[in-house]
Amino acid sequence: MKIALIGYGKMGHIIEQIALQRGHEVVLKISSSNRDQFTAEHLQQADVVIEFTRPEAALANVTGCFAAGVPVVCGTTGWNNELPEAEKICLEKNTAFLHASNFSIGVNIFFEINKQLAAFMQHQPSYKVSMKEVHHTEKKDAPSGTAITIAEQIIGQMDRLKSWSLNAVTDDALPITAVRTEGVPGTHSVTYQSAVDSIEIIHTAHNREGFALGAVMAAEFLADKKGIFRMKDVLGIKSGTAY
Repeated sequence: MKIALIGYGKMGHIIEQIALQRGHEVVLKISSSNRDQFTAEHLQQADVVIEFTRPEAALANVTGCFAAGVPVVCGTTGWNNELPEAEKICLEKNTAFLHASNFSIGVNIFFEINKQLAAFMQHQPSYKVSMKEVHHTEKKDAPSGTAITIAEQIIGQMDRLKSWSLNAVTDDALPITAVRTEGVPGTHSVTYQSAVDSIEIIHTAHNREGFALGAVMAAEFLADKKGIFRMKDVLGIKSGTAY
């Protein structure tokens, strides 16, 4: 498979390494120093694009790829309000798009556990839920895209919550604490606390390779498809029924 990388920072380098290890070819690497190569002609050399850049650039990047008819795997977070537009353009151009706030296999399993637990706790109002996320100091968005995904899953299952809030505590908002610490790839925890006990689920990333591996697996999945997909499609995860 031939891959184009849009964004060639730390994640881009790790994705390249893993792609090569899995027998793929990286035919294009776009960074701030060679934006002039971001053309349909160059993009069409690839079977799929993997995009990890910045939120203000993501929409133009992915729609430029769609215009060239190339599927896109996108890991850029912080542009959720523009995702519906990107998905609409993808379908209009009859190509494929997969966006994820986190490509880690473990995190995507965590997502499913989180939804199930929140559904259970919907009927247990004595438990107050809170979240904490810890990332490296280079992480610009706070809370992280992964934390927002986790929060939105909880809110979607619990009628007593209407929104999430960074640090602030209100009765109908899920509080999120965001911490930035040198050298931490990413840790996310959800805690349900009552007067008598606590329930906590945690995912801890040990390095960035898990994120990069998931992105390459997503590219392998997407290369010959049309439409909008999620990581659960890549991993064959079927949501169970919450009781």
